[in-house]
Amino acid sequence: MSVGPGHRRQVHIETFGCQMNEYDTELVRALLVREGYVMTEDRESADVILMNTCAIRENAHTKVYTHLSDLKALKRSRSLVVGVLGCMAQNLKEELTKQEPLVDLLAGPDAYRQLPRLIRDVVHAQEQDEHSKALAVDLSEYETYDDIVPARIPGVNAWIAIMRGCDNFCSFCVVPYTRGRERSRDPQGILEEAARIAGEGFKQITLLGQNVNSYRSRDWDFARLLTAVADIPGIERVRFTSPHPKDFPSPLLEAVVSHPKICKHIHLPAQSGNDRILGMMNRTYSRREYLALVERIRSMNSRMVLTTDIIAGFCSETDEEFADTYRLLEEVRYHSAFIFVYSERTNTIAARKFPDDVPREVKSRRVTTLVELQRRISTERNREYLGETLPVLVEGDAKKSSLQAMGKSDGNVTVIWNKADLACRPGDLVACSIADASASTLYAGAVARPDLPAKNEHSCTNMVQS
Repeated sequence: MSVGPGHRRQVHIETFGCQMNEYDTELVRALLVREGYVMTEDRESADVILMNTCAIRENAHTKVYTHLSDLKALKRSRSLVVGVLGCMAQNLKEELTKQEPLVDLLAGPDAYRQLPRLIRDVVHAQEQDEHSKALAVDLSEYETYDDIVPARIPGVNAWIAIMRGCDNFCSFCVVPYTRGRERSRDPQGILEEAARIAGEGFKQITLLGQNVNSYRSRDWDFARLLTAVADIPGIERVRFTSPHPKDFPSPLLEAVVSHPKICKHIHLPAQSGNDRILGMMNRTYSRREYLALVERIRSMNSRMVLTTDIIAGFCSETDEEFADTYRLLEEVRYHSAFIFVYSERTNTIAARKFPDDVPREVKSRRVTTLVELQRRISTERNREYLGETLPVLVEGDAKKSSLQAMGKSDGNVTVIWNKADLACRPGDLVACSIADASASTLYAGAVARPDLPAKNEHSCTNMVQS
């Protein structure tokens, strides 16, 4: 296939799943633009449609198959290359190649450099009226894409992947099999990327990794890297996700607590509140050890935002063991929680060792119970802000009304106010006086330019999902 000034094929990319997938889409966009392709948001006019997929949750899995089904009529009407990228391509390669004739190419998370060749191979096969698929699904011990400058869409927040892969092997998780073993990027490359981001006008950086706080490169650990990124001029806030409770040494906690530009928010995935289930999940900590970490964090900063992930209905979980998780939410009083029904993932340890034996209706009931509890706690947490003035980073218009603006607090909660109260642009820091609150949102009765450096605050955002 000739890709150049006279024949620039249009590529449409749809992204499913986590922030790492969003970042990977930026890498793919950069790699393809470098080869002469043109990105388009219009699926109907695209020559190539790529789906960058997630294999972690059943919901994302279902969405991908739904989108593939939607493409059948479009592909019948004209020549079209359809590709599946990322974790689902890696984990379900046999299923996708044998059962999905619509899919022309598969590329795993370590194979994005091969995409231009894969697309050329598909187009050549189509021109020869052949139906072979183009595949690149080998895992790498070394690939970090450190030399690729992601093609970002301008905004307030920019992602930086500081490492790839995972060595934890939680029994429910497919990531070690879809993204390979842990490998950390060179710190100099990360800092150069962060400085470039600041120069492009982004005000917030979120550092990404499957287990971000296990970052290691020579004598650099995550605490040193996090502090160095936060020191870069022009960056107002630095966040990170996702960490593991086993990797919180004192220097990391001290960096979060003491640096004014590192957000006072720690996402602390618990997954379960019961020791037997935690053991089956291979989480490597007990309930007691987890709660000791919570206490340690709050002893250093009592207003630190803590959020979590919870899985309901894991293999063989009893009502009594579920009650331990319910009590964990009551005891910790997280500011928010991602709450999921357990869904068996192909190739995981749990899928090989444990029967998925909790009835679907029991799982759903448990999720509903936890969601209702967390909403109540989230509302109570948010109402603690009434009468306070919080620093908010402006993101743009509110979703429900162009007459309102929205932004995020240091604790990542959505704050909404009337645009008529203050003229501001995305990336501005404003001071919002909180007049009302729901489980997911704070409402400002007044907004102004901050006269003093933003104070730290704890906040709540309702992120419950099922």
